[in-house]
Amino acid sequence: MKVYHGLQNFQAFKNPVVTSGTFDGVHLGHQKILNRLKEIAQRDGGETCLITFHPHPRLVLQKDCDLKLLNTIEERIDLIEKEGIDHLIILEFTKEFSRLTSLSFIRDIIVNTIHTKKLVIGYDHHFGRNREGSFEHLQEFGPLYGFEVEEIPAQDIDDVNVSSTKIRKAIADGDVQGAATFLGRNYMISGKVVKGAQLGRTIGFPTANIEVNDSNKLIPKNGVYAVRCEIDDKSYEGMINIGYKPTVNHDRSEIFIEVHLFGVNFDMYDKIISIEFVKKIRNELKFESVEELKNQLVLDKKIALNEFD
Repeated sequence: MKVYHGLQNFQAFKNPVVTSGTFDGVHLGHQKILNRLKEIAQRDGGETCLITFHPHPRLVLQKDCDLKLLNTIEERIDLIEKEGIDHLIILEFTKEFSRLTSLSFIRDIIVNTIHTKKLVIGYDHHFGRNREGSFEHLQEFGPLYGFEVEEIPAQDIDDVNVSSTKIRKAIADGDVQGAATFLGRNYMISGKVVKGAQLGRTIGFPTANIEVNDSNKLIPKNGVYAVRCEIDDKSYEGMINIGYKPTVNHDRSEIFIEVHLFGVNFDMYDKIISIEFVKKIRNELKFESVEELKNQLVLDKKIALNEFD
């Protein structure tokens, strides 16, 4: 997949079949659109192109917006590539860009730059200044500028009963299995392993402390989860705790993300780890002693291991 950050280095290609949107999550509803894009391109001998935006428009346009996203831009690129899209254009979303009229977006980007032959959009898709652009708008300008437009029917999207908002709520509630049914895969986060207090190793449960470098990335609700992890292209099973560590820490100003990998004993500092949430085991609890915490971790590990049998 060719990735273009902006349009400056964009290179035209044959018979573009195009869609656009934020595509946060690249969930089952998004995949319906992308699959249709690929079907048309294969039928017509064209190439697929997705136009997306970064940062998320709501983060730019809504003051004090606390929106958390399902994907970092790096994750979104990786997921879109796995969907088999040929070209990805990432447009920087600014307040100035938000003032671009729908006609200017169609004429300057869709037509004059990409030379779109077929445009595919999800139902009720809006774009341009004040969201003035619509399917009807595109139908009006398509014949004038020489492209066809197709809208994915509402029923096709409703059949999977999914939205990024619904997935965000499930993850915020700790329902990672529910989120997985909407995403078509397990929810993931990634980050760098950094040094922590190293208490875990003193009770037989050494943990890797994870630093997520994108403040807009949605972290699941505090608690303990069974997880699969990837480090240096190798996969491991484990469990993760997300929370304040109330048994040993009285400061509730910082959330800690600590993962314990089963049967692993090597230095992970500064490595990048990808974490796939399989199932929530329990909420975060405060124990009367470190010994009680250790006993609970033994039970947590048994439950997590059952998930991988």
